[in-house]
Amino acid sequence: MTVAELAYEQIKTLPEPQAREVLDFIGYLKEKSERAEWEDLMGAQAASLAAVWDNPEDEVWNEL
Repeated sequence: MTVAELAYEQIKTLPEPQAREVLDFIGYLKEKSERAEWEDLMGAQAASLAAVWDNPEDEVWNEL
């Protein structure tokens, strides 16, 4: 039996409010994973754009 099937069997035995909590937690885990991927992408972009954003000509914009 797969993990998904085992989880399904367990969730079926829960009262509705607890089953909804499990579903909410699954959503949280998915969002957390997606957020981590996004943060990795942002970090990669920041490193490659550092020379464009951090230069003496643009220092005046740092005060806004």
